[in-house]
Amino acid sequence: MTGLTPAAAELVQRAAGVIAAKHRGDLGGAEELLAAFGSEQARTLGFYLLADLSLGLLRAQSGQSLDDLVRELSLLVAATATQPDN
Repeated sequence: MTGLTPAAAELVQRAAGVIAAKHRGDLGGAEELLAAFGSEQARTLGFYLLADLSLGLLRAQSGQSLDDLVRELSLLVAATATQPDN
């Protein structure tokens, strides 16, 4: 991935903020940040870029190929989707 424009970087930071707020239990803050995206297209781009950057960071740290990481992620999602609700 090449460098981000300032506008794209802001979208990535906002998406990361949504996830961080959710994980610390600040659901109101997460909702506020989601609403601040302005459009569905901006929200989608922000989360896409965040996922791309995150996978690149994980690839660099683990030494695995991106294909292997995506395969593992897909298996994890599939396993989680088939678990009954607790």
